[in-house]
Amino acid sequence: MAKQVRPLDTPDLQAPFSAELLGQAIRARRTQSGLRLEDAAALCGVAKQTLMKIEHGQETTQLGSILQVCAGLGIRLSIAPWHEASDDWT
Repeated sequence: MAKQVRPLDTPDLQAPFSAELLGQAIRARRTQSGLRLEDAAALCGVAKQTLMKIEHGQETTQLGSILQVCAGLGIRLSIAPWHEASDDWT
């Protein structure tokens, strides 16, 4: 019998964005979908090791691989508009 996947809670998606937060969100989505690591990697077209690195928030993972995993798991990323005179960068 195949090992059951225990669904994880969705992390706080309002927290400041980081590689760790993205990895937690990807892992939560995968487990909530009932997918084992091997199955999700195959579905997304990446190596199991690559998916593991993404889920653990490794910052050196290639952006293309991250986007491929997000697309494969139905995770939508977006960029919020900014204002030219914003003080956020000072």
